[in-house]
Amino acid sequence: MDDFRDGPLTGYTELVNHYLQMPGAKAFHDGPHSPQFRKLRLHGNVSLDALRQDERLSQEMAGVLEYAPRGECVGWGIPFDIDEVVTLIDEAITVELEPTAARWFIFMHTSDRRPHDVTPSGFISPMRGQGQLGEHAADYIMIYEDGEELRLPIRRRYQIGTFLRRWGENCFEAVAHRKPTPRRPAHEEPTSDWGLSQFRLRAGDQLAWANWLWAWENPHPDKAIVAVRFEPVSGIVIISALAAGDASSQPFRWRTRRKALLPLPPGETFQPELDDLGLLKQIQLDMGQVISATPRSIYPNQEWERSYNNQIPEISENELLIEYTSHADARFHLSTGQSIPVAQVESQDAGSKPSSPLQVAPLAQHKITLRVKERGSDNLVSAKLHIHDEWGDYLAPVDRNRIPNPSWFEDYSVDFVNQSWEHPERRHFATYIPGETTLYLPQGKVYIEVSKGFEIRPVRKVVEIRPDTEAIEIEIEKVLPWREQGWVTADTHVHFLSPTTALLEGSAEGVNIINLLASQWGELMTNVGDFDGRTTWKVNIGGREGEWMVRVGTENRQHLLGHISLLGYQGNMITPLATGGPDEAAFGDPVAASLTEWARQCRKQGGLVVIPHFPDPRAEAAATITEGDADAIEMTSWGDLYYGIDPYSLSDWYRFLNCGYLVPAVGGTDKMTATTAVGAVRTYARIAPNTPFTYETWMEAVRRKETFVTYGPLLEFSVDGQPMGSVIQMSANGGTVDVTWQVASVTIPMTRVELIVNGEIREGAIVGAEGGAGHWSVQVNQSSWLALLVRGHYPDKPEIIAAHSTPVMAMVAGSPMLAATDAVTILEQIEGAMAYLDTVGVRPNDRAYKRMRLILTTAHRRLHNRMHQLGYYHEHTPATNHPEHSD
Repeated sequence: MDDFRDGPLTGYTELVNHYLQMPGAKAFHDGPHSPQFRKLRLHGNVSLDALRQDERLSQEMAGVLEYAPRGECVGWGIPFDIDEVVTLIDEAITVELEPTAARWFIFMHTSDRRPHDVTPSGFISPMRGQGQLGEHAADYIMIYEDGEELRLPIRRRYQIGTFLRRWGENCFEAVAHRKPTPRRPAHEEPTSDWGLSQFRLRAGDQLAWANWLWAWENPHPDKAIVAVRFEPVSGIVIISALAAGDASSQPFRWRTRRKALLPLPPGETFQPELDDLGLLKQIQLDMGQVISATPRSIYPNQEWERSYNNQIPEISENELLIEYTSHADARFHLSTGQSIPVAQVESQDAGSKPSSPLQVAPLAQHKITLRVKERGSDNLVSAKLHIHDEWGDYLAPVDRNRIPNPSWFEDYSVDFVNQSWEHPERRHFATYIPGETTLYLPQGKVYIEVSKGFEIRPVRKVVEIRPDTEAIEIEIEKVLPWREQGWVTADTHVHFLSPTTALLEGSAEGVNIINLLASQWGELMTNVGDFDGRTTWKVNIGGREGEWMVRVGTENRQHLLGHISLLGYQGNMITPLATGGPDEAAFGDPVAASLTEWARQCRKQGGLVVIPHFPDPRAEAAATITEGDADAIEMTSWGDLYYGIDPYSLSDWYRFLNCGYLVPAVGGTDKMTATTAVGAVRTYARIAPNTPFTYETWMEAVRRKETFVTYGPLLEFSVDGQPMGSVIQMSANGGTVDVTWQVASVTIPMTRVELIVNGEIREGAIVGAEGGAGHWSVQVNQSSWLALLVRGHYPDKPEIIAAHSTPVMAMVAGSPMLAATDAVTILEQIEGAMAYLDTVGVRPNDRAYKRMRLILTTAHRRLHNRMHQLGYYHEHTPATNHPEHSD
C-alpha cells in the first residue's frame, strides 16, 4: 500500500475505524431527503460484492470496497438507490432510464487511484498531483427521448474524485457523498478526539470510501432523458447511483448562516444529544444542516441599562434558537412530523401572524466597527465585550468563537463564559478586544456590555442598528482612583494562555500583572515553552508603557503535600514541576522534592512564593508558612463570580495569623477554562511612593504585605496610621488604636464592612452600595491582628465576602501571639505530611527522603518548642509522642 499512502493521508486507519463503527455506514442517511429530488433506478453491470474480485481494481480500492455505500441512501438531502453499479474500465456501457425530465441530474460516482509518472530521479512529471488534476476520466452521454445526445466530459478533481483523496486535493465541482455534520466538543461527547472536537464540525469527506456527488444542470429541463451512455477514457470509474430533481439553483451550494426560533410542543423538552451522524432528534434539514440548537437566553432587555455586569441570563424552557445553513429549497423536518420549507419561514413578515412554528431571526449581516475609548480621550482601550440581539443571541466579533467552550483546557480564543454553577446550561458569553473589533450585527436593537476591571464603571447600552450604521463607539470612564494612589492589580494564578493572550485579557480586565504558570498534569506539560526565567512581557494598550505585564512562573505540585506557586524567579526552571505520582505527576514519579524546598529555591532565584488556592491541598504548606518560606497565601475564585472569598480559606488563614505568622493575602483565579475571567478575584498591592511600577516593585510590595484581595470592592485600611501588613509595637498596658477605613465599588454593590480582630468580628457598619468611610477606636489589651472585611451582593444573589485586607498586627509587650488550639492543628497538619512521607509516599532514595523529613521535623519542633516555652500542654499522635508527655 505504499503508493496508496504516498502523502499526508491524515489518519487513514482512524478514518477506517471510525467508519466501521458508524451505524448504517453502508446504507447511509445523513439526514432527511428532500421532496425536490427523486432517485433513479440505475441498472449497472456488476454488484459491489462481485466487483471486489475484479483484479483490475487497485489493491487499495479492493481492500476498502466493503465500506462503499449501498442500498437506500440519502446524501445532502438527495435520495439514492445503490444496487448494481456501473464500472467503467475498458468498454462503454449504456444504461436505460425511466424517461425523466428534470433541471438537475445528480451522479454518485468515484474513481480508482491513478499512478504517477515518476522520473528516474524520483520526481513526478508532469505534476498533476495524486488526484491527477484535470485528467479526462470518462464521458457521460445524456440521451434524450427525441434522440438528441449531449456529451459531458468528466475530469478528475472537477466532476469526480478518487475513493480516498490525498488531503488538500478536493473536487472543484463535486462534493463527498456525506454532508458535513456538527459535533460536540470533547466534554460533551466523550468519544470525541480532544483536539478535533474543538472544530464543532466533522467534514463529510472524512471517509474510508468516498463517492462524489456531481450535479449536472440540464439545458433542456423539459425534455425527458431516457438513457445514459458511459464511455471510459482513463482509469477505472464506478457510478453507483443517479438522482434527478428541480432545485432552483446548484443543489450543493448552501447559503450563509441563518437563525430561527423553534417553540417546542407542549410537554416536550429539549434533547441536545447528537446521533452518530450529527443529527438532532427534534429538528433536521434535508438540503442543509442544523449547526446548533440551544435554549433561548432571556436577558432583561427592558431593564438592560439598569441591570448589572456579567449577569447570567435565564433560559427558555420551550424555545430553541436554531442556527442553520441551507439551500434556498431546503425544508425543516420536525419531530412532530411536519415538513416546513425554509423559504416559508424566511418570507414571514415581522409582527405578522406566523405561518409556521418556526420564526426567522434577523440576519446578522451588517458589518460594524466597534471601538472602546477612554472618556475625554481618543485612546482605544482593551475591554471585555458582550453583545446580544433582541432574541438573546450572543453576537461575537468575526475573529472570536460564536459558541465559546467552557471546559477544561478546551478554549483557545480570548473568551469568557460566566456559567451558573447550579445551572450550567445558563451561560453569559463575552470576549476580549484590544479596543477595536469588527462584527456582523442584525438591524434593530442590540444590547451591549463593556467592562474593564474594578475601577472603571461598566457600560450597558442599547444601540439601534440602522442601514447606515457603520460604527459604534463606547466611552468608558475611570471613577475610582486606586491606581493613581499607588495600587496595582495582579492575578497570581493563571494557566494555559499564551503570554500575548494573557496580556490582552489582563489589560481588558484591568489587571496590571498576570502571573502565567507553567505546570505538569500527569504526562501533560503546559506553558513550559513560555518560561525563560527572565522575560516580563509588557504592552501599552490605552495606557502608560508597561502598565500591563505578564510573567511566566511555575506551579509546582504534589497531590497530597500541596501546590506552590513560584513567581518571577530568574534563571533555570525549578523542577520537577510535579512529584509523587498521580494525579499531579506521572505514574511512577517519586516524591522528589518538598514544597518548602521549592520555596527556598525560588527565593534563592529572586522569586516570590505563594501558597495557591489556599488552603488545599492542606498538608505541607503549614511547614512552609511556619518556617517563614511563604511570601503570601492565595484566595481563589474557582471561576465563580458570585461565591466570594471562601470562609473556609479565611478560617485556615486566621489559624496562622492567630499564631503570629503574618502572611499577606493575595488573589489568584487559577484560571484553567473560559469560565474564569482573569482577575475575577485579584490582588491589590501598593507600590511604595515615588517608586516606578515594575514587576520587581510589585513583588516587593507583596513582600511588604500591603495588600488586599477583592471581587470588586476597593478599600483603604490603616491602624494608627499604619498600612496593611504593618506591625505596631505596644507597651504591656496595651491601649486604644484608631482604625480608619474607606471602601468603594462600581461592580458588586456593597452592604457592610466589618473589623476582624483575631478571627472575630469586633465592629461593623452598614455602607452604601458604591461607597463609605469611617473609623473605630478599638481597645487592644493583648497582641492582636486587625483586618477589614467587606460584604456585598447583587440584587438576585446571596451576600458574599467581597473583599478582605491583609491585617495590621498590634503586638503588646509580654503578650505572645499564639493561640494554643490553632497551634495544635498546625502541628497536626505537619505531622500528617510526615506520616505520608514515612508510609505511602514513593521514595526516590533514602537521602532525598531524609532531607525532606528533616525539613518537616524542624518546622514541627520549632512550633512545638514555642508551645512548650509558653506552657501549653498538647496531645500528640503516636508518631510524634515524646517522654515529656508521659507523666
